[in-house]
Amino acid sequence: MKAKCIVFTILAVFLVLAMNLDSEAVSTRGIDKVRNKEVLNTEDLQIIDDFIAEAVKELVKNKDFTSISKIRAIILSKQSAQAQYAEQFYESAYKHISNALKASGEITPEDLRAKIMANLLILVDSLENIKLADLAIESLKDQSIIVRYWAVHILTNPSITKQINADKSASSKLTDRITEQLKGAVEQANPDMLASIAQFAVDIGTPKGEDLLLKIVDMRISKYANWTVEYELLDNSILKLLCSKTGSTESNRSAVFASRFGQLYSYVIQRYIKGADLLNDTQKQQLASVLTGVEKFCISKLLGVPQSVIKKAVERDNHTGLLLEHSRLLGDKTRAGKLVSKLNFDYGKNPDGSKRIAPLALPEPPNTGTSE
Repeated sequence: MKAKCIVFTILAVFLVLAMNLDSEAVSTRGIDKVRNKEVLNTEDLQIIDDFIAEAVKELVKNKDFTSISKIRAIILSKQSAQAQYAEQFYESAYKHISNALKASGEITPEDLRAKIMANLLILVDSLENIKLADLAIESLKDQSIIVRYWAVHILTNPSITKQINADKSASSKLTDRITEQLKGAVEQANPDMLASIAQFAVDIGTPKGEDLLLKIVDMRISKYANWTVEYELLDNSILKLLCSKTGSTESNRSAVFASRFGQLYSYVIQRYIKGADLLNDTQKQQLASVLTGVEKFCISKLLGVPQSVIKKAVERDNHTGLLLEHSRLLGDKTRAGKLVSKLNFDYGKNPDGSKRIAPLALPEPPNTGTSE
């Protein structure tokens, strides 16, 4: 998993590398003349549209990464805050990029199709304009992980979130649409994508955003339960986001978030202990980082007192001490934990209908001797 993430990161960085703003392929003579005009006429608006059309065409046609980066940089440099100009610029960008994405979908071979679509989506991501968000939605279902990655990156871009939150009444329908589409993308998302989606879910501050976060959490809990979880370090971010929603006055679902927090953190602790003889060093290190990081930033915050028992137990490889602290904080069959009592939540219902005061026990590892 780590090797895959490294390769993917290198590809992503290589795709977005920008060199300089000079390019022989795209003429900027016309656009430069109208960019600083205070009032634009019909001819000026056509010049903007022609520039975008030419630039997008060159972006699709070019196969050299350096040249592609130059073209993309030129397009970005020609943005302007002038109202008429900006309206035409983004309208043309939407039209021509949309057409290019549709045409690129028919290209073969597959790797060339994916590269072209990814480059177009990188441009959309760099433009950071909510009017272009729709261009990414269809690509969330693409068969290429690189294309799906950039689609997610566009929709969860902090600049887009900021624009959404600036006028929620005007963007509510688009926000709901984005949230629903991201929910459908969760199952196929890699850890980087899940982290971005989870952050977006919290930042937009809507009930549907909360549902999206809970879907991610439930998926992670399920993967821990069946020993198929990957990249445990992701849960450092997920648990901190849950912590931020626990006790929040903006949500009436604080107990729900607290319950998920307790169960997921419990599974992290139990995996660390039960997987001692079968997890590799990287997995153990990631779990240890989650355990200590969440104790410092979340448990201490939620209890209002600095906590370091888990950190010391991990440093000393003291599994007994770790289990005792797990019971003290999260509860066991005999008592409710400190967090459960303070935050007033439970872990669901027992078969007899009574409230469950302890998190579910992590099933034993599979007989294969591997967690993959």
